[in-house]
Amino acid sequence: MKLNSAFMPYVCLGDPSEEFSLRLIETLVKNGADALELGIPFSDPIADGKTIQGSSARALKNGMNPDKAIEMIKEVRKKGIEVPITVMTYYNIVLNMGIERFVKSLKESGADALLVPDAPIEESEELKEVCDEEGIDLVYLVAPNTSDERLKEISDRCKGFLYAVSLYGTTGAKEKVSEEALELIKRAKEKCSLPVAVGFGISKPEHAAEIIKAGADGVIIGSELINRYMKYKDEEKALEDIAEFSREVMESCKGLKR
Repeated sequence: MKLNSAFMPYVCLGDPSEEFSLRLIETLVKNGADALELGIPFSDPIADGKTIQGSSARALKNGMNPDKAIEMIKEVRKKGIEVPITVMTYYNIVLNMGIERFVKSLKESGADALLVPDAPIEESEELKEVCDEEGIDLVYLVAPNTSDERLKEISDRCKGFLYAVSLYGTTGAKEKVSEEALELIKRAKEKCSLPVAVGFGISKPEHAAEIIKAGADGVIIGSELINRYMKYKDEEKALEDIAEFSREVMESCKGLKR
């Protein structure tokens, strides 16, 4: 997957509604998103903080399920959106549908990559084999406490891009970029030939600029987007806010000045 100073927003499909998710995706792409991470909600999202947990809960309450999520990805492609799409979900979702059926459905939907945060390399042999057969990049996570040896092992198995977790713990907006995150970017770029995208805790355009300056190929933002649109009762105002924020992040990633 080609990532170059890329802004990759995360969208939990179905929050607060299917219609809003589709409009949100269109708004993000029209205003600078270079790639998308689309989440299939799960009832126990252990890698996610309160914001994305809440997003998943709302989506599930509104009837979202894996089959509907995959249909939504097809709809995104029908709308002419061509940016790379990474699907993020948990292993129970994949196993419940069946690995082969799930991955084939992703391929048919137009998705490019899959991220399953609770499926480490030792437990995802079959998933990787099926992803390789279907041409879906299986993305893995690395964290600040990942050793150099482990980082190299993961990067050798990873495809598409390496997802670098910028902090210890779960997702959620933070006030500043940690020194551990900057050090992880440096180590990941030294050990891995794939693009490195950084997520977890990124909430400001300045964070994006700092991460790209440190050598990352992409920036992933999710919780801050959810926090922003949930402030509004008026969807139009919510999308206006998201559009402005998206442009600011894109410009920060690309080193543009207003």
